[in-house]
Amino acid sequence: MTLILLVILAALVFTYINGFHDTANSIATVVATKVLTPRQAVMLAAVTNLIGAFMGTAVATTIASGLVDPKVATSQVLICALLAAIVWNLLTWWFGMPSSSSHALIGGLCGACLAAAHNNWHVLVWSVPSAEHWWKSKGLLWKVVVPMISSPVCGLVFGFLLMGLLYFLLRNWRPATVNKTFGKLQLLSSAYMGFSHGTNDAQKTMGIIALALLTGTSSGAFDQLPGWLSFLHTAPPEANQPLAIAAWIKVLCALTMCAGTAVGGWRIIKTLGHKMVRLHPVHGFAAETTAATILVTAAHFGMPVSTTHAVTTSIMGVGCAKGFNHMKFDVVERIIWAWIMTLPASGGVAYILVKFAQIAGWIQ
Repeated sequence: MTLILLVILAALVFTYINGFHDTANSIATVVATKVLTPRQAVMLAAVTNLIGAFMGTAVATTIASGLVDPKVATSQVLICALLAAIVWNLLTWWFGMPSSSSHALIGGLCGACLAAAHNNWHVLVWSVPSAEHWWKSKGLLWKVVVPMISSPVCGLVFGFLLMGLLYFLLRNWRPATVNKTFGKLQLLSSAYMGFSHGTNDAQKTMGIIALALLTGTSSGAFDQLPGWLSFLHTAPPEANQPLAIAAWIKVLCALTMCAGTAVGGWRIIKTLGHKMVRLHPVHGFAAETTAATILVTAAHFGMPVSTTHAVTTSIMGVGCAKGFNHMKFDVVERIIWAWIMTLPASGGVAYILVKFAQIAGWIQ
């Protein structure tokens, strides 16, 4: 029981740090365009994230039961996975790099479980094809690798196309009218972005907590709990059914993420909103609408897509429509390297942590 509570604590710490990264990404454009102050943007993100977090549990179900063998994911292993993700998030946050918290978490989970299983690769669920539709397939291939490649491409292409369409439609508008109109419209796109972020990112930590509760339930750790703690009992989801997650957990994850944004999000906002390309309200509207649509679509299919990838490539697409000479490709290159390194780096750190824990006798 104590170990499971430690997992929940570590998961909330990860969620808090996730606020430095992904929630900061979700409000970067509205702050950069000066439509909202950072404090106003954080408040908007807090409300919309909370609403989005209650809209389904498809992503949480994927994290909890679709990527690794739950029998291997003991509380000790999950703590090592979360610590690895936390270390990587803090490192990239310090340098202002919008790396993927999602992939840090998934990499840490896979690396920790692989080490705990003594290099038995079968503990990783690579691919479970669905006979009905490909998007109902489970495993790392369909839920992580495919969206990891497709979501940045969609962000870049659709951001470019939407911005190109807006340039065509607004070609006869006065700049002042465009800024005034889209300054108001960006309030809607920012709310949409915050909502979509809640439907995806807030559920990832819920999935880790649910995985710990699944393990605790199956091991009998909750058999002697008093009635008021009965909500900790978590049964595996039925085929093609979402996981049942207690409402206090959802609220706690969403609020913890928003608290992290309020404290440390400015470093990421500065990189995305100022260093990569200069944004105006119309650009922010296009980037947010594109990224939010990608996240909502992915959440519907239970795909833990990176908010970082979706937002960053949408901004890149918008910037390219504005003109390739407006893009600062040295910053883009640093961001892409952070993306490439996230999965193997967090997985490697988690693997090493589990091996040390095995040497110390903490993990068998």
